[in-house]
Amino acid sequence: MSTRGPRHSTVLEHKPELKKPSMYKVVLLNDDYTPMDFVVYILEEFFQKSRMEATRIMLHVHQRGQGICGVYPYDIAESKVAQVTEAARRNEHPLQCIMEKE
Repeated sequence: MSTRGPRHSTVLEHKPELKKPSMYKVVLLNDDYTPMDFVVYILEEFFQKSRMEATRIMLHVHQRGQGICGVYPYDIAESKVAQVTEAARRNEHPLQCIMEKE
């Protein structure tokens, strides 16, 4: 041990850079069999859309072939896709829902 004065050490605090999580679009795909009312129900039930907004998205899907339901972090988007797919299968509809990285 040194007999010189007290030792001081400097601690540099390094704040880690936080990255925003990647976001994913949840997209409904059009088909010729799923009733429009069921698509509106899905949008209201799983994406908390108003009746007017759900109808607008449903018509967009019908006319353009696909439409975005919402944008979420990976885990939430994956869960939404699973919920929609399960509800569609349970009701015997071929509705498809996918997720795409934003």
